[in-house]
Parts: sequence; C-alpha cells; structure tokens
Amino acid sequence: MPRSFVRPRARIGRSALALAGSLALVASGSFAANAAPTFDNSTNNSSKKLRAAVTVEKVVGHLTALDAIAEANGNTRASGTEGYSASVDYIVGKLTAAGYSPTVQSFLFPFFAELSPAVLEQSTPDDVTYGAEDVATMTFSGAGDVSGEIRTVDTTGTASAAGTSGCETTDFAGFTAGSIALVQRGGCTFAIKAANAEAAGATAVIIFNTGVGGNTAAVAGTLGAPDLVGIPVVGASFAAGNDLLGEGATGRVAVDTISENRETYNVIAETGTGDPDNVVMVGAHLDSVLAGPGINDNGTGSAGILAVAEGMAKVKTANKVRFAWWGAEEEGLLGAEYYVADLVEKDELDRVGLYLNFDMIGSPNFGRFVYDGDNSAFPVGPDAAAGPEGSGRIEQDFHDYFASVGLASGETAFSGRSDYGPFIAEGVPAGGLFTGAEGIKTPEQAALFGGVAGAPYDACYHAACDDTNNLSIEALDQLSDAIAHLTVTYASSTFAVNGAGTPVKGKGKKDRFDGNPLGGGTESGGGLHPEHDHDHEVADR
Repeated sequence: MPRSFVRPRARIGRSALALAGSLALVASGSFAANAAPTFDNSTNNSSKKLRAAVTVEKVVGHLTALDAIAEANGNTRASGTEGYSASVDYIVGKLTAAGYSPTVQSFLFPFFAELSPAVLEQSTPDDVTYGAEDVATMTFSGAGDVSGEIRTVDTTGTASAAGTSGCETTDFAGFTAGSIALVQRGGCTFAIKAANAEAAGATAVIIFNTGVGGNTAAVAGTLGAPDLVGIPVVGASFAAGNDLLGEGATGRVAVDTISENRETYNVIAETGTGDPDNVVMVGAHLDSVLAGPGINDNGTGSAGILAVAEGMAKVKTANKVRFAWWGAEEEGLLGAEYYVADLVEKDELDRVGLYLNFDMIGSPNFGRFVYDGDNSAFPVGPDAAAGPEGSGRIEQDFHDYFASVGLASGETAFSGRSDYGPFIAEGVPAGGLFTGAEGIKTPEQAALFGGVAGAPYDACYHAACDDTNNLSIEALDQLSDAIAHLTVTYASSTFAVNGAGTPVKGKGKKDRFDGNPLGGGTESGGGLHPEHDHDHEVADR
C-alpha cells in the first residue's frame, strides 16, 4: 500500500507549507550540507540554454505523434506490435534529423496477448457457464476450444495449501487421453502441472485455487514462457473447481491467445563528444501496455528525453551522453536487462558513470517525486533496493534543482522496478523522476504539489484512456526542465557522483545553482511507495 514520507522542515520563521509553492527547503541529515557543489556558472549557462530549447510544446508534439501512432495501430504501442515498431521508427527519425547516428538493438522476448476472455463451462451433470470471477486465462496459455470429460487429478477439493495435485507424472496414472485435467493449486509451478497434464494427453487444464485464506478467487497466474505448454490452461476459483469435481463431469474450455517469442528493440543514441569512459546514460521505456497507447506511461519519459537529446545534439560535452529508449519494460524490464547484460558480457559496463531514468513524468494529478537513492526515506527492504554509492548525490541534485526554481519535491522508493533496476544491480549509480501512477495522493502531497487529495495520481494508468488527454502540461514542463538541467550538468562533470573527471569550480552553497543562497536545501513532500510497479506474478506454488 502507498505510504507517505515528509522530511523534517527547517524553521524559517513562517510555515514551510506556505513556502512550498515558491521555494522548497529541508533540514536533512542524509544530505551532506558542505559537499562540493555540483553546479557552477558555466553549468548554469548551459542549463539555461538547454531548458530554453526543451520547450513543453516540443515534448507535447512528440506525445501527439506517439498517440497518433497508437491510434493507427489498435490503440497500443506495446512491444511486439506494429504500434511499437512505428514508435521506434519515429524516435530513430527524429534522432537522425537532429544529427545523431542512432542504433537499434534487437532482442527476442516472450509475447503474450489474450484476444478474448477465457470460457469455462460445465455441461454435465449441470449446465453452468462460469463468469469472470471464476475463470482466468493463464499467461502463456496455448489457444484452443475443447470439450470433453473433466478428469480430477490427485485432489479431493478440500481447502489446503499443502497439496501437490498434478506435480508428479504418476498423478496422471490412468488418466484418459483426450480429457480435460482438473488440478488444484499448490506444491509446484503452474507450468509443471500443465506440462504433466499435456504429456498425459490432456486437451486442456483447469487449475483451481487452494481455498486457504484469501486464495479463493480465480487463479491469475503465468506458465512462465511461451511454448512450454501448447494446450489451453485456465485458472479457476476454489468454488468452481469443487463444482467440477467428481465422476462423469463434462465441460468446455476455450482460450483465445497469442503466445510466442517476438523480436523487439531498444534505441540508443549518443553525443559525438565527451569522454567515452565516463558515459552519462539517460533512459526511458518506449513501450506501452497492450491495453492502451501509453502516453503518460511512458510516452512522457520518452518524449522528454527525446526533446533533451534534440537540444543537446550540437552541444560539446566533457562526458559522452548516451540516450536510450527501452523495449519490453512492461514485460519486466527486459530491454534494459538485455542491454546491461550485453555490456557486462563485453566488459563495457564500467564505462557507464551513472544512469538517469524517467518513467511517467506527466501524471494528471502529479507529485514531483525523486528516487530515494540514499534510502533515507525508504530503507532497504522489501520495498526498496540499495542505492549504489553516488545515487544519493543524484537524488540531492534533483532536489537542489527543484528548490532553486521554487518547487517542492518528494521522494519515491528506490525500488528497482523500472529500467534503472538492472543498472543498480550492477552497482551503477542511478536516479530519476516519477509523477505517480495508480497510487492515491495524500492531503499533505496535495498541499505541496496541488491537485486532488484522495484521487489517483493517474486514473488511466495501464488503461485505454492513457492518451494525450491524460496529461499535466505543468508537470511535463517542470520535469522536462529538470531532465535537461541534470543531463547537461552531468555532461559537464560527474565528479560529485562517481569521482570521475574534474570537479566543478565553486566556493560553497551559494554557488550551487543559479546563485540560490540556500544551496542544496530541499523539502521532500510526501513520498510514496512505488506505484509504477512492474513486478509480474511468476509461476506460483
């Protein structure tokens, strides 16, 4: 569940909340108050020029184009679809026009689409059609429409989490080939149960729930990968499973799916100048979910970094800047994982100095959330990954920027559940921004950021309505400026983050950014548990 975090407020003579709309302040022991400044006057000048070039109109123009691509391709830009391929072509075209030589990195990934809801019917001894609450298609199920005898396999249907129904090939001794197998959840993966049933000649498999605790609804699970099982496999509720038990039951199972390995792509482009051994990476996932066009999630991040890349095309940089648009993030960070693994294999990952990630930067009911790279708000545990050294400094630099332009900022858990996850797993310092997904905005956050308390940050998260009407232009404008600022800052120097290169010149806090005499002060408004959570249910036990 979402939770809120607020840093202690500095005592400044009047309410910090009253100042939140004009200046963000903080008293935080987790930030080094006397740390070497990240920003100097030359950085400020470069930042101003780039922010002026990265207009919100340009960002919205890119989003309008991505929305049109989705509309022309079944209202989706999901990896493995024509909508995604057209999105890749759009990014490549814009980068090429700006003077880059982008590369397209292809990889295979497991694609699954449910074309219509699963059907589960009992013909005898009763005539029953089960509803959506009682049946669900297993991810990576084979397609088919079969009818026949329903044979119960090694279960009496009692509520139990200790059963092993269908986990052993011997469970299917005497099973009649051509029948539908009815097994109960528990003891092994869904894939093992289904594969054993298929090997015994089953034409379809029904896996019903344990009935223990809250495990009574239709099982919504995955078989793990395409082609492991070729027959229809559905999950059923505990009640439906018990209804189908017994000798002489017949019925029908119908599943309409596509389950296969498909090719998809990452797009990579980098500046022509800068140290190739200290690369600043800036990334966003380009794919949507199948259910919608993905304009906030994550057209916004993709459009934001594209506008920054266009603005930086002719900027001479001290460090090479590499922009990345990831594929198959919605399937489990697969594009970023593939890319990082490839760098590791080539012994080139140590050339990446840091990674910045931007996943949803235009939520309609937004918060300005910075990844909690130092784990001060969200300690390492089930909800937060450890931030590699330097990640806390990236967090501080984002807060410093927002403070300098009079904007409150909050924190979101450093969960690793977006494309920065594979980078931090290999020790690369990382950070980024997020405006919220399906989580609920708190009253405290509404006071700091505006918007509606008690409502989702993005009511169209992972839905068909995530189009160009589902945006905050204000958030896009503010966060695209922050992306531009930090990108050009680190293009100049990453010394404060990773010790590489030359430190910026400066005399203290007053030199941090745009002469802000309060230096790196920030006030983190309400933080949140990560709501853009791309953990997917794996094969269950």
